[in-house]
Amino acid sequence: MKICVIGTGYVGLVAGTCLAEMGNDVICVDNDLEKLAKLEKGIIPIYEPGLEELIKANVGEGRLSFTSDLAYAVQKSLVCFIAVGTPQSEDGSADLQYVEAVAEELGKAINGYKVIVDKSTVPVGTADRVTEIMKKHTTHDFDVVSNPEFLKQGAAVEDFLKPDRVVIGSNSQKATEIMQELYSPFLRTGNPVIIMDVKSAEMTKYAANSFLAVKISYANEIANICEAVGADAEMVRIGMCSDKRIGSQFLFPGLGYGGSCFPKDVKALLKTAVDNNCGHRLIEAADEVNKEQRVIFLNKILRRFGMNLAGKTFAVWGLTFKPKTNDMRMSPSITIINALLELGAKVKAYDPKGFEQAKAIWGDRITYAKGSYDAIENADCLLLLTEWNEFRRPDFDKVKTLMNAPIIFDGRNQYDMKRMKQRGFEYVCVGKR
Repeated sequence: MKICVIGTGYVGLVAGTCLAEMGNDVICVDNDLEKLAKLEKGIIPIYEPGLEELIKANVGEGRLSFTSDLAYAVQKSLVCFIAVGTPQSEDGSADLQYVEAVAEELGKAINGYKVIVDKSTVPVGTADRVTEIMKKHTTHDFDVVSNPEFLKQGAAVEDFLKPDRVVIGSNSQKATEIMQELYSPFLRTGNPVIIMDVKSAEMTKYAANSFLAVKISYANEIANICEAVGADAEMVRIGMCSDKRIGSQFLFPGLGYGGSCFPKDVKALLKTAVDNNCGHRLIEAADEVNKEQRVIFLNKILRRFGMNLAGKTFAVWGLTFKPKTNDMRMSPSITIINALLELGAKVKAYDPKGFEQAKAIWGDRITYAKGSYDAIENADCLLLLTEWNEFRRPDFDKVKTLMNAPIIFDGRNQYDMKRMKQRGFEYVCVGKR
């Protein structure tokens, strides 16, 4: 099938590459010429396991190409994905200026029937808005469908190639059949293509992400209560997760959620609820708990070291909002490190993939270590903020030798408290007194 994907950000690049991997001819469109030149050479702007190899392979096979000429790409394609950014506006709503600009260009460019696919995360009613804009500029027939993405950063390629479900919001039988044909190679194991109306599909993405955000905030609130009463949040989590109605995913207490999706999608759903005079207490509480969780962790550090941190060096393991990505958007590390710097502390950090993004945030205000052990040398305390695998089993004897004092604040509950105390560490985590 002939496909174009407009936008080579996280979603567009993964979607375009994986669609090409299934034998489709895919043209990815972007207006950043420098970025396009790098992509054609196999240099990608994001870190996502397996993505670089797939881009190089499909470019080499001629199935995947890049251009800044949107009209050319659209006229060569039957299915046109809109995968541009929808950043958060000041009022919490999704900013649709890029989606609307693309809709106008699509209206001017189409040369026959097209299926226009909203792949970006957009609020309910966006497909109607895209249709309205396009009709001002064309008399050609087209259908706009909603096909929300459910990609986990760090596992996005696997999620796209082997989805647990594909949601298609369509009010056109013709467009539905084309989308079913497009996705059929990805669902040979029998996982479902779920067909629904467009507005329900648009709502599904926000509902799913906000529910997961609620689970994370619930786990953190329970962990805080466990600390207060002397219970062990990990034991409580295991007891809860054994109930099949609850399940084990997204119930790990820690520093809260971050990244480009959960914070933005929760805010956007809140704005939709407010605009439509609907109740939103649970969603609002999830957002508040998430913000407070970072403050609670920071206050533990300040209770130990005081408010004047001048002369203290804090080692940080992990800067990105989660492992297996270089994304630092809304990462808990930003809140925590900024607070430490304001109180006079020195920060020496290590992250396997996040340094370029970190330098754009802090510049030379923090020190960037060459490795995890380099970060802790002569440090007064270690903060574990992202659960990269390489932090799970360090040489604790070496850690103890390199640090000025064996103190660890673990925001991801990676280590066993009893064993850490036996090794001579002062160890503070989440959900245990």
